[in-house]
Amino acid sequence: MTAQNKTALITGGSRGLGKEMAIALAEKGVDIVFTFHQNKAAADEVVASIQALGQKAVALQLDTARVKTFDTFFGGLSDRIEAATGRRKFDFLVNNAGFALYAGFAETSEEQFDEIVNVHFKGVYFFTQKALPFLNDGGRIINVSSGLARFSFPGSSAYGSAKGAIEVFTRYLAKELGSRKIAANVVAPGAIATDFGGGRVRDNKTINDHIAELTALGRVGEAGDIGGVVAFLCTPEAGWINGQRIEVSGGMNL
Repeated sequence: MTAQNKTALITGGSRGLGKEMAIALAEKGVDIVFTFHQNKAAADEVVASIQALGQKAVALQLDTARVKTFDTFFGGLSDRIEAATGRRKFDFLVNNAGFALYAGFAETSEEQFDEIVNVHFKGVYFFTQKALPFLNDGGRIINVSSGLARFSFPGSSAYGSAKGAIEVFTRYLAKELGSRKIAANVVAPGAIATDFGGGRVRDNKTINDHIAELTALGRVGEAGDIGGVVAFLCTPEAGWINGQRIEVSGGMNL
């Protein structure tokens, strides 16, 4: 492990992909600030795991769909980061928080659509905007998209479309923040066996087997397959990667 003396802010870090991202970054010597939505007990377990690796960590409650709360969140952020890590700013922003919606296009309600957009696009857009004064020059932004922005499965039109918006947004971030030497990239997971979407990829054998058949490497993804890629994008070795979409799907639907 190489000590970086850096801090990452990860949204949705208490479970699934976000948890593995936090652990993978901590293993590279990065201190972690992460948000959680409701499950404080799970968040506390992640904090303990990071501290066991010798890194500092703090978990902060946030609903990333509620844009109006972002000013309050960031208003006290520097003090909370300093109390946890000794620094008042962070170096890496990972926009990971999210949830699944499985509904056919014809059946998707406006309320469901708004919930998806609020978390997966509007929330990311304005959370990143509010984060800019706290992000060190030379830092990194990593936005989490989905393979569903490239290939299509019935029932994911709203989710996949919002992720497509995130991919365009990331290219604009890379362009507009280049003067601050901040790189912005997308990590787009394929189907992952976590509790996401009620755990259907993990727990439904028919779905699991079908995805494995569609994947060149012959299995569904695991959360750990994603965390290491996010951690790599925060290393000096990845410093010249900018404005890119990196799909991490084992070769799904090639």
